Amino acid sequence: MALFQAAPPAGAILFARNVEHPAQLRALCDALRAVLGDSAPILIDQEGGRVARLRPPHWPAHPAAARFEDGPAEAARANAALIGLDCAAAGIDVVCAPVLDLRLPGAHGIIGDRAFSERPAEVARLGRAWCEGLLAAGVTPVVKHIPGHGRAAADSHLELPRVADPPAALAADFAPFAALAADPGRAAWAMTAHILYESLDPRRPATLSPTVIGEVIRGRIGFDGVLVSDDLAMKALAGDPGALAAEAIAAGCDLVLHCTGVPEETAAVLRGCPPLAPAGASRLAAARAAARAAARPLDRDALRAERDRHLAASA
Repeated sequence: MALFQAAPPAGAILFARNVEHPAQLRALCDALRAVLGDSAPILIDQEGGRVARLRPPHWPAHPAAARFEDGPAEAARANAALIGLDCAAAGIDVVCAPVLDLRLPGAHGIIGDRAFSERPAEVARLGRAWCEGLLAAGVTPVVKHIPGHGRAAADSHLELPRVADPPAALAADFAPFAALAADPGRAAWAMTAHILYESLDPRRPATLSPTVIGEVIRGRIGFDGVLVSDDLAMKALAGDPGALAAEAIAAGCDLVLHCTGVPEETAAVLRGCPPLAPAGASRLAAARAAARAAARPLDRDALRAERDRHLAASA
């Protein structure tokens, strides 16, 4: 906490290493907000399936996104609301989900069942329901990985994926993000993809590309919410953490994530980041307001029963 007191970030993201049990996690979130302020976002990757930082025995397991393909939107909405309730009870207010990438044959398995479908319209349909469920629980969804990770033949945690498809082919990848961007109340945050799209910017991956962010994400897709980078420490990117942070912000990201937890690297990132720009602050405020407006009382048992009934019917 001393580092955050000396150079406060805009918010924080939590991982399994930060999580022990509900009381400890709630105390940690309260301590973070005591330092960063009540409005500071606290993020977590809680998709269900393989990607879940809150796990049994203290938190229930939830199905992966692929389990909901071609099922009723109500099942996806209820599942996301259950995830949102778990997070909100802990003091976490931003959930890095849903994945709007396409689940394409032949791609690397890092996305796999984290994606709803290979069909853009189905991804958009279920992604919209997922966002609605999280918002109903009072937490903000983060759609990822914009403008689309589905064609990657490599894991960006380990190396930089390169996608050579022309822009016309990439339109399918953009489509789910564009569908949800048309309703900013449902997609107020998005996370960038550490992918080099050769037909869009042959030199820089999306996270660091003013062209991809400005012309594709903000332009063609029409996303005007909070744009946060994926983890800058992933091996898809190379360079000094502070320099990468500055480059991502200069390219058009509002916020950056650096997730090693190594204090020296975190300090370098905080030194490299300029103050939050007024446009970014406005987007953050709008996202918080949208989550507050969408929140409503929810019955956890009824949600679980609804989800399980639909899943059983489609098994």
